[in-house]
Amino acid sequence: MDATSKLLKEITDAPGVSGYESEVRKVIRSYMEGYAEMTTDRIGSIICKKSGTSDRPRIMIAGHMDEIGFMVTKVTKEGFIKFQTLGGWWSQVMLAQRVIIKTTKGDVTGIIGSKPPHILTPEERNKVVEKDTMFIDVGAADETEATDVFGIRPGDPIIPDSPFTVLKNEKFLMAKAWDDRLGCALFIEVIKALQGVDHPNTVYGVGTVQEEVGLRGATTSSHVVDPDIGFALEVGIAGDTPGAEKANEKLGKGPVVLLYDASMIPHVKLRDFVVDTAKDAGIPLQFDHMAGGGTDAGRIHVHGRGVPSLCIAVPTRYIHSHAGIIHRDDYDNAVKLVLELIKRLDEKTVRELNND
Repeated sequence: MDATSKLLKEITDAPGVSGYESEVRKVIRSYMEGYAEMTTDRIGSIICKKSGTSDRPRIMIAGHMDEIGFMVTKVTKEGFIKFQTLGGWWSQVMLAQRVIIKTTKGDVTGIIGSKPPHILTPEERNKVVEKDTMFIDVGAADETEATDVFGIRPGDPIIPDSPFTVLKNEKFLMAKAWDDRLGCALFIEVIKALQGVDHPNTVYGVGTVQEEVGLRGATTSSHVVDPDIGFALEVGIAGDTPGAEKANEKLGKGPVVLLYDASMIPHVKLRDFVVDTAKDAGIPLQFDHMAGGGTDAGRIHVHGRGVPSLCIAVPTRYIHSHAGIIHRDDYDNAVKLVLELIKRLDEKTVRELNND
């Protein structure tokens, strides 16, 4: 396992649902120590500053630390756990999946359950199981054991249990939380690669909090950074599996420029600059759009007087489920692309991007 794979394993295995990102922040700190000046905003986003030859322009490259997950809302008299979803879950990918509840007394493993199919009525069999009828079974005899012995309390975070795995074809990597530890790993590698390299700007790698529940960390951290250019480093939606053909992305065909989502229409000149840079550097590029959803760029671009912004993504299969799959070449090319962009974004270039 090379250094990049070790980073991807450590950062995806870390627990960090929305509002509980501290373990991910620790991983980022461990990799950025000695490479960047680190601060946090008041809700927990970590800001890693890498100075170049000029304070301006300031380039913000953001990946959100939070993953989708759950929160304990109630322990029943029988010892089962009721929960609130954190982030966008489709109920059909939730049942029978393993989870870990983080408690003050340690980790508690459980499984998301519902009524077994053998006792469902014909009508129930044809219906999607609703989230509010699901529960988590942690093997507790009753409420007292679950709370007093296991230490489970309302408000405890619940993490999908799906360890980083290199598949048989070693280019394919499976893990939970690609959305968006992948973006965090990208800015870590970019900042490390900039050591000893002259770049005509200051780079801010930002691990934002609570993206999955409202792009919140990008809002506050933008006030700290005051960027001139913003990039959200994200996952894309792969369209190379049966039934997913509406998405344009394919694994192994390069990083993605997101042309539209519900939170932002990208800055046109910045889009063209990214496309031209990729072409000049021989980096394959894909394009996609989303009718719904949004990224941290949706908040960065409306900071202050406005910030030219764009989302660069890595195609990912099965996002917003327990496990996704990426292609290593796409990740490596995304690192190369962001590095090339940073080397070229000097004050004159950024000024021209803002001219009509």
